[in-house]
Amino acid sequence: MSTNRKGIMYAIITAFLWGFLAIVLKVAVQEVAPQTVVWFRFAIAFTLLLGWQTIKHPQSLRILIRPPLMLVFAAMALSWNYLGFMLGIHYTSPGNAQLVIQTGPILLALAGVVFFKEQIRKTQLWGFVLAAVGFIFFYSQQIKLMVGEETEYNMGMLLTFSGALAWTTYAVLQKQLVLKHTAGALNLFLFGFPTLAYLPFVDFSPLLNLSWKWWLILLFLGLNTLIAYGSLAQALKYTQANKVSIIIILNPTITFLTMGLLNWLDVSWIEAERFSILSLLGALTILAGAVLVVSKKRTLKPTKSAA
Repeated sequence: MSTNRKGIMYAIITAFLWGFLAIVLKVAVQEVAPQTVVWFRFAIAFTLLLGWQTIKHPQSLRILIRPPLMLVFAAMALSWNYLGFMLGIHYTSPGNAQLVIQTGPILLALAGVVFFKEQIRKTQLWGFVLAAVGFIFFYSQQIKLMVGEETEYNMGMLLTFSGALAWTTYAVLQKQLVLKHTAGALNLFLFGFPTLAYLPFVDFSPLLNLSWKWWLILLFLGLNTLIAYGSLAQALKYTQANKVSIIIILNPTITFLTMGLLNWLDVSWIEAERFSILSLLGALTILAGAVLVVSKKRTLKPTKSAA
């Protein structure tokens, strides 16, 4: 298998993991509080990564004792990204939250122009316009379907957007941090910080009465966090970053298709999505705009991306 195909395969794995993630999170909050779910995701990922780094790269543990200030801010941003997204799913739906969280990569591209003086292309400008029009159209159609639930829906949309903004902040800081530190060391602190920060807000009592099925769900969420980020790093190692970005940003389609299948099967364990043809048209417009924003101009001799 060529390195390019390996990269695409890892990117697809990440997209599927994140596509299913929102659905499983929506199921998890039926029994466990949102902040507890978020803490559990970080705690499992941190524990497993700590064991790996202790054996393979023990020197990376030093970052836990004296982390750079920029890393602390990045960890704070990532902490809120997880909670904002979780609360957004709780108040709206997996499809809605997955779509709104895609503003993160769009805002990151905008941050690249503002903070890193990256050149903006006409294609990206059209992408920004398409995404903005798509969001306005999508929201205007969706709010009509939320009769009597407008306040909760708006709260969920705002919380998800704040999570996307937090992710952009994290990504901008991470872009500087990876120049001096390994991804493993950085992730160790990024997972460890929220594990401690959210600990005072965790209610452990519901966990004591959970059946093994719910424990499997929580375990999946923790492993999803670790495996998805690991696959993303591998994808960036083997193929160009713009190819990875385009595949990843299409993960809401996986959520939409899965939720559509669950709606058709009329399952009782998750609330059905409420979409109209017009709101789906708005969603497709957003994704088309996002793809244009993150896509890169082709060069005759592509360079290999670094993880």
